[in-house]
Amino acid sequence: RSGRGIQAIVVYPMNALANSQHGELEKFLRFGYPENQSPVTFAKYTGQEREPERSQILSKPPDILLTNYVMLELIMTRVEERRLIEQAQGLRFLVLDELHTYRGRQGADVALLMRRVRDRLSADQLQIVGTSATLAGAGTYDQQRIEVARVASQIFGSEVKPESIIGETLRRTTPERDVREADYVRELIARVQDASHLPPRDFDGFTHDALSSWIETTFGVTREKGTARLIRAQPRSISGERGAAQELARVTKVPEQTCAQAIQTALLAGYQCEPDPDTGFRPFAFRLHQFISRGDTVYASLENEAARYITLNGQQYVPHDRTRVLLPVAFCRQCGQEYYVVRQHHNADATAAAYFAARDLDDQTDEEGIPGFLFFNSKNPWPLEEDAILDRVPEDWVEEFRGGRRVRSSRRENLPQLVTVDTEGRMVEHGMEAHFVTAPFRFCLNCWIAYGFRQSDDFAKLASLASEGRSTATTILSLSAVQHLRAEETLDPEARKLLSFTDNRQDASLQAGHLNDFVEVGILRAALYRAVSNAGADGLTHEQLTQKVFDALQLPLVLYAADPSVRYQARNETDKALRNVLGYRLYRDLKRGWRITSPNLEQCGLLEIRYQSLEDVCADQEVWAQGHPALVAASPATRGKIARVLLDYMRRELALKVDYLDARVQETIQQQSSQRLVSPWAIDENENMEPAAILYPRSRRDKDYRGNVFLSARGGFGQYLKRKATFQEYAEPLSSDDVTAILKDLLEGLRVAGLVEVVDAPDHADDVPGYQLPASALLWVAGAGIHAFHDPIVIPNPS
Repeated sequence: RSGRGIQAIVVYPMNALANSQHGELEKFLRFGYPENQSPVTFAKYTGQEREPERSQILSKPPDILLTNYVMLELIMTRVEERRLIEQAQGLRFLVLDELHTYRGRQGADVALLMRRVRDRLSADQLQIVGTSATLAGAGTYDQQRIEVARVASQIFGSEVKPESIIGETLRRTTPERDVREADYVRELIARVQDASHLPPRDFDGFTHDALSSWIETTFGVTREKGTARLIRAQPRSISGERGAAQELARVTKVPEQTCAQAIQTALLAGYQCEPDPDTGFRPFAFRLHQFISRGDTVYASLENEAARYITLNGQQYVPHDRTRVLLPVAFCRQCGQEYYVVRQHHNADATAAAYFAARDLDDQTDEEGIPGFLFFNSKNPWPLEEDAILDRVPEDWVEEFRGGRRVRSSRRENLPQLVTVDTEGRMVEHGMEAHFVTAPFRFCLNCWIAYGFRQSDDFAKLASLASEGRSTATTILSLSAVQHLRAEETLDPEARKLLSFTDNRQDASLQAGHLNDFVEVGILRAALYRAVSNAGADGLTHEQLTQKVFDALQLPLVLYAADPSVRYQARNETDKALRNVLGYRLYRDLKRGWRITSPNLEQCGLLEIRYQSLEDVCADQEVWAQGHPALVAASPATRGKIARVLLDYMRRELALKVDYLDARVQETIQQQSSQRLVSPWAIDENENMEPAAILYPRSRRDKDYRGNVFLSARGGFGQYLKRKATFQEYAEPLSSDDVTAILKDLLEGLRVAGLVEVVDAPDHADDVPGYQLPASALLWVAGAGIHAFHDPIVIPNPS
């Protein structure tokens, strides 16, 4: 009763629960009563309340105080909360919501807090109440009550008897029916076979539907073994091994896929069913959950692509077939080619066949066998002929020998080895032909991307489904859920939202930041794609780019302006600030990135960057007449291909001459942004804007600035020039000196066409100039989204 001090304290593990309960109490104890005449008063006292609210609570304590563990601890220790302690003397009720099985320091803290409350408040007659939906474990109802009583006694510091544990009482909504009854089974069969049948919308018709009864028995309530008591059914999935659809298919003899569809339709129909006219409740008390676990390792049998068994369930053999072993699979990060992750074992008994067994990707120990990978690709198999092998191994694996080429002797042991295996993983005379390569992974046998011998970590080269991308996956799933909710017309607008929980503030902040960044980047890329699509085949030049993207973005002023009321010149300055930020973001997004979870438009094939006058200069024989013989002999198409690879390399390394990447201009952009724009379009003061790089056609020196780019004969582009397929019209092998000369001649030819500019003249005659690609040479054109960007420097084979 009101006016007798604090009679009850309700303690929650988090403020969100206290806020929710406060709203429920308002429904029953405040709304409908005259002002300040509620029969029972209540208040929330957590870290969220402002000083005036706290002062009011301290001056007039309520009957029921809602708080959390930490604040309850502070109330008993701080002088300013003395009024609450005085008003809570002889406390009658202490309620712990969301009671769990605590352990470690947290368990000790909660248990000692309960004892201190009783002692501090002289609460000899205190009634402690714990509520939980998760505390009960396995066993019968009586066994559960005994276990809960034991845990509660430890937490509360006084004996709690099993008979004091109050469990839930369940009742069915649908009639209970037995699948051993022939008539019921016939109803189920007719119900499941008709895929177009929808359950009745009225409550009585829905609850008396045969499938509704089966669903409630399967997912909702069941009888405790040996008793007539109804208990919750164990959670289960619809599909998969031992899923509900499999069980229904066994009872009805209807295909499992049809059963799964019927179950899904009936479950969703439960949300559209009219509520019970007596109680106002809908038919099913249980809730549907979609569990999305992180990707796990893929397992596959040793068979060709059409016949292999693929699963995400880690097991040794294909189900019900111990002659087909399952091996883990990893995928090339560049092309997606699959590899069996194995260890080759040789039996001590010479008569027994060697065999391959599963291993972890990061396990490269050779104590029990040879760690490696099995490669099989029926469309692009590894060749057996020496000449074909030379064209597919990394360039630095090949050497000149007696006028020809051969694989270096130091690399021969790392070549793929032809093996013939059966479905049990044994090396046999007749079976599936595959190739075994030892770990660490040296190069991809499908796309030919190569890695240095110092790169021993295979995680950076191969990926499993569980390797990365959790934040990105969470963001995409969240956005997808919200988009579907917005399209769901049966839901009230205020219900079309997503609530996400994380177990700590750091993860919540990280995920929120990731989501905001993802949305901002997605909006920017969408505006860019719309702008280049509207431009058609002519594309957009540098002069047109930012204005067209700004127009395509169509942002209301209130979403980006620090002062949405600005007009005239102030409005012009605000729009200019946003265009400058867009320009920086657009050019920065061209940079080559290593992450595969958020590719830019070019990597998705939705954007093409072309170079003005490139075909003209490559066809002008006079420009190349004094150059290296390989360039002189090359056709215009060959020169164009090589020049485009170089320009793409410069662009994706941000060796660009554009104001948005000029460090001095960036300072102005950042200042304008902070004055005129709001988040997320304003550039944060803590963000380090990335300036442009400069390309030098030489090797790196110790004193060189690390942000610049260096081209040498030993680098990736130099190795690309050395490839036999690069200069098809020039038969002579290229030395490192040849490559150095070609680099200088190529850059000079492109300079003539204005495709590169010298931005750092050499101080000495023996030095080289520094180059940048001017933004005016770029033409931004929409792509069809069919073919992703191919970088032949990194991936020799575009397949």
